[in-house]
Amino acid sequence: MKRKIFICDDDRNIVEMLEMVLQEFTDATVLTETDSRNALSRLRLECPDVLIVDIAMPVISGDQLIQLVRADSALNQMFIVCMSANPVGEQIAVGAGADIYLAKPFDMSEFLAVVKGTAQTG
Repeated sequence: MKRKIFICDDDRNIVEMLEMVLQEFTDATVLTETDSRNALSRLRLECPDVLIVDIAMPVISGDQLIQLVRADSALNQMFIVCMSANPVGEQIAVGAGADIYLAKPFDMSEFLAVVKGTAQTG
């Protein structure tokens, strides 16, 4: 069964770029959301294997979304990759429950290595 990877970032350009890279270099089904208000219900509906989420989003921040996922018994085993340009982003991400943190801007080869590595751990 194909793995599902869910990208949530309010920056449509980043979402489209990451989606394109994942579609080209993995065989995963890629799902996207740019509105964090819709993310939790979509995560419950889609049950992805991996969540890639930005910290800095309006209304529901990425760290709040991570905490909601970790508190949900149907989702809490999901592997979470958190990304941010915030200098204290790693501390925020790990504190919220992310498995891996990527500092923006990141190299696409680093991003792919992290996502492909989730297949072995998640």
